[in-house]
Amino acid sequence: QVQLVESGGGLVQAGGSLRLSCAASGLIFSSYTMGWFRQAPGKERELVATINGGGFSTYYTDSVKGRFTISRDNAKNTVYLQKNSLEPEDTAVYYCAACFTSLATMCRSREKYNFWGQGTQVTVSS
Repeated sequence: QVQLVESGGGLVQAGGSLRLSCAASGLIFSSYTMGWFRQAPGKERELVATINGGGFSTYYTDSVKGRFTISRDNAKNTVYLQKNSLEPEDTAVYYCAACFTSLATMCRSREKYNFWGQGTQVTVSS
């Protein structure tokens, strides 16, 4: 049984930082591109960042480039999202997800993802 468990969310002031973690089990972790998505109230779930199985290829949506960094530790079956210079617009539930493909460019839409975590709330106050 595949499980993805996010942690690290919380309340932070604008300009602050948070690091989200997602621990995976029940899958061959390095075979999956991992993605972070977020969903704000009343909005659709959007892709934030992806990282391929080897950890050498990353993608960021324009609104987080230069502020967020995705990384992974395959020895720990964990993917991270370091979030700096947080803005109130970053307030959302953040989800990690696993996409089974060797081509990370295929994992740009949520329909491509096989497994999802339960989400962690991030609230940025102004």
